[in-house]
Amino acid sequence: CYTGLSYIDLKALTPDHVLKGIDGNDWLFTKRIKTDEKLKIPLLPQAKEIINKYKDSPERKVMKVLLPVYSNQKVNYYLKEICKDCKIYKKVTFHTARHTFATTVTLSNGVPIETVSKMLGHTKLSTTQIYARVLEHKIGEDMQNLIHQMERKKDKQKIAGQ
Repeated sequence: CYTGLSYIDLKALTPDHVLKGIDGNDWLFTKRIKTDEKLKIPLLPQAKEIINKYKDSPERKVMKVLLPVYSNQKVNYYLKEICKDCKIYKKVTFHTARHTFATTVTLSNGVPIETVSKMLGHTKLSTTQIYARVLEHKIGEDMQNLIHQMERKKDKQKIAGQ
């Protein structure tokens, strides 16, 4: 959710992938396994916290990985169990976090689509635009709800004024 990385790209990270960026902050410098695209992702404070939490983990010391990662199947199984316990009736997978990063974390907070596309490692902007369409749909729904709410408020004022 805080980097937009796919499962396989996250699993491949080593401590050597965390470097100081041009702005002096910590960034992930890696390559997308699927497309061989270079990735340069500034680390959000939440991502830094997670990385820091596992800095002394046996996995980092022995296997030289940045984070201990279960298999994709196991992670998805645990997510399914968590959703069930929380009464969330939506299919949630590890890949859902990539979508969350694209929509909720970045695009919804004003990060330009070109920047999001680059951080996701998309080779074509049109791939990232799929996420923007999801947002437009949500914006449309939200605005319709606002219009209905305003109409109800206006109707109540008319009734009170009679």
